[in-house]
Amino acid sequence: MNENDQLLEAKELIDSHLNDTIDEELSAADLAQHLRTVKKHDEELFAEYIEKLEPEILGDVAIELPDHMLKDVIETLPSEKIIEAIEELESDDAAELLEYIEDIDEQKAKELFDGLDRDDQEEILRIRSYDENEAGAYMQTELFSANLQEKLQSAVDRLRVQKENGELENVSQLFIVDEEQILRYAIPLEDLILFNFNSTLKDIIARSEEDKYKPHVAVDNEPIEDVVERVQDYDMNSIAVVDSKGVLLGRITTDDIHDFIQESATEQIYNLANVGDADEEEEDSLIKATKSRGIWLFINLFTAIVSSSIIGLFDETIASYVALAVLMPIVASMGGNTGTQALTVTVRKLTLGDIEFKDAKDVLKRELSIALLNGFIFAVMMGIIASIWFSRPMLGVVIGASMLINLFFAGFFGTFIPLTLKKFNIDPAVGSSVLLTTVTDVVGFFSFLGLAKWILL
Repeated sequence: MNENDQLLEAKELIDSHLNDTIDEELSAADLAQHLRTVKKHDEELFAEYIEKLEPEILGDVAIELPDHMLKDVIETLPSEKIIEAIEELESDDAAELLEYIEDIDEQKAKELFDGLDRDDQEEILRIRSYDENEAGAYMQTELFSANLQEKLQSAVDRLRVQKENGELENVSQLFIVDEEQILRYAIPLEDLILFNFNSTLKDIIARSEEDKYKPHVAVDNEPIEDVVERVQDYDMNSIAVVDSKGVLLGRITTDDIHDFIQESATEQIYNLANVGDADEEEEDSLIKATKSRGIWLFINLFTAIVSSSIIGLFDETIASYVALAVLMPIVASMGGNTGTQALTVTVRKLTLGDIEFKDAKDVLKRELSIALLNGFIFAVMMGIIASIWFSRPMLGVVIGASMLINLFFAGFFGTFIPLTLKKFNIDPAVGSSVLLTTVTDVVGFFSFLGLAKWILL
């Protein structure tokens, strides 16, 4: 599909959404994507569409837009409409959108925040009081809760009203608290139809199996990574967030968990490539993006000089045996690829929380076994090829032994480097590839040229 067709399709879908003539309503993410397409070709039409969006969907769409488009939104629309859109969002999304706006225009963010009602302000301030890696920063304060002494019928009636008013979404369980608002139980909605609606929740719990409705919780200041792991382990739709005393504060839903996992995965991919923050990379100016990448390229240049200095130590060896210059890149390349494989797998497992530094022995054992097995296979293969290619059997022995050595160290350091960085609370994705490339190049060149000098000359 060419660009004109993409634009026509985007305009047709947005128009259908605005006129309510589309069979299936577009999601906020879909609308944002179509608006991106429109903005590329027609700035005025983009502004018209933004002005026509209802506050009920505007906030959700704004969160999905990149910074430069969000800037257009806050400059185009009156503050009153943006405030209304923020108030339509769930508390966690409202806090997130205000944070995005603050990064663009701090004064505008303050103006919008001051325009919110007091309850919304308090909820946003509570969420933003947490560090970005704490569970509380990801919670929403809207939830379905009831007191132990309350009748089930009363709780269900309240839920019906909240759903009709659009105050609650993605409700999967009823959180039951005592008089001091301490969370005691969590009942899945599907179980509520089994009970007598005229009974109190306390009586219902008393007649249930012991600990059946004991809730899984996230403490507000614990690392979000631990919460994500717990939600995945127990396959939960949402998890309650409590403070250190057990007081119910909010909940974290699966869509928040999904967003965190996606953002973390994207960030790891960008970090492995040493191109900086994912969001910044998407929207940075040419100069800023070039500078961000250039820092790591400068570090890589320095490590490349170190690798080249190894070659310089054996200049006479290479001069007297030209075939070595032809085969050197093969040794380094195979080592680099092997190390990258081990590095990628290890970083992924660290990110998902599958392994820690204490598991280093088992992880190293596995990766070294794979590296040695592949090393042996490709050492024999390349040894035979080199022997036939240059009619020197001992050259095949040299490159074979060198590849085996290099692949072993590549597997070792591809695993050890990210584990060590994680041990010292350094992001294992940042800088690992540069360090690994240096190791595989130095070991590869030194072993290959060193063995060649020892055996062939």
